[in-house]
Amino acid sequence: MEKPKIAISIPTGIGADIGGYAGDFGYLAKRFAKYFHLIINPNAVNGGILSAINYDMSYLEGYLFDKFFEGKIGLIPKKPYETNKIGVIFDSAIPKNILNVHLNTLSALKMVQDIETVAIEYTKKPVGVEINIENNISYGGLKNPDELLSCAERLIKKGAEAIAVVCYFNEDSEDENYSNAKGIDPIGGVEAVISHLITKEFLIPSAHAPAFLDVDISEKIENPKVSSELISSTYLPCIMQGLSIAPKITSFDKGINYKNIEYLIVPSDALGSAAVLSCVKNNVKIITVKNKTTLDITKDKLNIVPDMEFESYEECLEKIKTAY
Repeated sequence: MEKPKIAISIPTGIGADIGGYAGDFGYLAKRFAKYFHLIINPNAVNGGILSAINYDMSYLEGYLFDKFFEGKIGLIPKKPYETNKIGVIFDSAIPKNILNVHLNTLSALKMVQDIETVAIEYTKKPVGVEINIENNISYGGLKNPDELLSCAERLIKKGAEAIAVVCYFNEDSEDENYSNAKGIDPIGGVEAVISHLITKEFLIPSAHAPAFLDVDISEKIENPKVSSELISSTYLPCIMQGLSIAPKITSFDKGINYKNIEYLIVPSDALGSAAVLSCVKNNVKIITVKNKTTLDITKDKLNIVPDMEFESYEECLEKIKTAY
């Protein structure tokens, strides 16, 4: 029996109390996936060397997430044992010793999980990642975005069906509050810029993993919300696992589209996204869950009436699973 389909949105870079850290929504995603097929943001399930992704989830980057609910695209989810051929882009700014860790990671993913890297491309110039935080929202830019587009185009010509990107981040990207699970992800906003750049241009699944100068494993006991990052010397495994089974992007009239979605579930104070506004326009049911973010875009400010409201994701799941 085919599972009903829902979407869960937890935007990156807005400090969501649940899902705003290191794959800390993963255990909840797996609980929902017992009963539903999920359309879900990568950051909600990415956890460094760990991932909560499975074939009951469609791993959909934010730009494509919005376009899906706008009615611009459809999705064809992967069937069990189907996988994508992944092209990988490495920023030329990554130091050689750090690059070697990532190349070993790709080899390990192939040997252990049969995740295929169809080809690797290196940017001719450093990408030049720039990080900014303003009004408790992380964002950023790239000095040389065309470098990524050129690499992606070459990879697609070589057969890539999804694109993984690894850019170099210096020590300025570290944030003590985030490490203690009390702040926003300082690099989440610019990571979204990187993946949006490729998905917008090529309509192909894409995700980004940062490369840092420090690859040491922490010996400290820290907040569980960031614990997966503490045991990771590279963040490439989670995005490779997600991209390997990411859905095929197709036209609205093929595969599944927003008309097949039972609910869009969103934090109650983060209702300003294009996906939410499209759901209001297209009569897709909206569920809000109390999940504090740094935003304050509520139902009252937008004059939106959610179909259901819950205090927790657990309460939400218990209620909606009984309807099917």
